[in-house]
Amino acid sequence: MTELPNKADFASVRDWVFDLDNTLYPHHVDLFAQIDKNMTAYVAALLGLSREDARALQKQYYFDHGTTLKGLMIHHHIDPVDFLEKAHAIDYGVLSPDLSLGEAIQALPGRKFIFTNGSVKHAEMAAKALGIFHHFDDVFDIVAADYVPKPAGTTYDKFMALHRVDTQHAVMFEDLPRNLVVPKTLGMKTVLLVPQDEHHEFTDAWEKRAESDEHIDYATSNLTAFLNALL
Repeated sequence: MTELPNKADFASVRDWVFDLDNTLYPHHVDLFAQIDKNMTAYVAALLGLSREDARALQKQYYFDHGTTLKGLMIHHHIDPVDFLEKAHAIDYGVLSPDLSLGEAIQALPGRKFIFTNGSVKHAEMAAKALGIFHHFDDVFDIVAADYVPKPAGTTYDKFMALHRVDTQHAVMFEDLPRNLVVPKTLGMKTVLLVPQDEHHEFTDAWEKRAESDEHIDYATSNLTAFLNALL
């Protein structure tokens, strides 16, 4: 699915804000699947649970608190630095340089940011593997957010204040519909990244766009084609 943009809708955009996982690289690469498995293993080892029970709890914390990490911090007082290191102990070799995406990002007028619920190190490793890291002005990560993840409004406020983003002239690209609610409320344009395979099985129903999601301006499965349509 590629819903190409109306160029006029983005004519005044000067700040381009991108989520990282399943946004700057497509869902089918399955890089995040490695992180997901690591988080399940962490929960299982921490609490002595079976893989199935650990995964269920992991997903419940993800739904309730925005990230598994936040749930573990609230309920089990874990060390977030240790968790992030273990969660992101993955093989970035599954990502390949994406020259066309890099060229499209570079050509966008204004500033470009990565705004992730992961760590700066993870964002840097992934974006460098894609060959696009040098096109971004900064990375705002979960540490900068004081471990309060999207979709919390206070985290968007911190990001916008830090970089003095004029939300009336900004756009956010995300793969989770609920993470675009606040940006839309703030006046940003919103773009949802969806799997190229329309039959992709979402772990949970809330991760998929609903017909009632009026806070989503556009949805696309091809970020490069979408950005090129704006140039």
